[in-house]
Amino acid sequence: MEDERIIDLYWERNERAITCTEEKYGAYLKRIAKNILRDEQDCEECINDTWLRAWNAMPTERPKILSAFLGAITRNLSLDRYRKNRSAKRGGGEPDYIFDELRDCVSGEGPEAAADAAELAASIDRFLGTLRRESRMIFVRRYWYMDSIADIAGRFGISESSVKSSLFRVRNRFREHLAREGIEV
Repeated sequence: MEDERIIDLYWERNERAITCTEEKYGAYLKRIAKNILRDEQDCEECINDTWLRAWNAMPTERPKILSAFLGAITRNLSLDRYRKNRSAKRGGGEPDYIFDELRDCVSGEGPEAAADAAELAASIDRFLGTLRRESRMIFVRRYWYMDSIADIAGRFGISESSVKSSLFRVRNRFREHLAREGIEV
């Protein structure tokens, strides 16, 4: 079913919307959640929460890109669950390494960080627009979808060391970009 029709179902408050969304995007959203959480039960709960959030958000919002809208909901729910689990267990995991990779580029602490979020998002968009397609896709797969280095290498048919080198170079360019735009790092 086309996305426009699925969105119409949400607006009509037709419960088929959730079924159609799950059929079309369930596997995609599960991968996002699994990359962050690494736990089947937590993933399922986040996916179910995604359907509820989408159901509650649609009457007031009409997403332009349904997959991105749902992906953002799932990612945010999964990160919230990850933080909750981590604080309960005091353990680490793959997302910790991913956050550590970007920590030198972007500081996320203090009340001013919330105020600067929109400016940072716009700057990231501008930066991504300067990258070659493959570099941009590798960067997004790592830092948005939180794919492992091995998964990225397999997806692009390159070595893991090539992925690491690409990410290292892009992070350095990103840090320089932020400095040029006057965004504190």
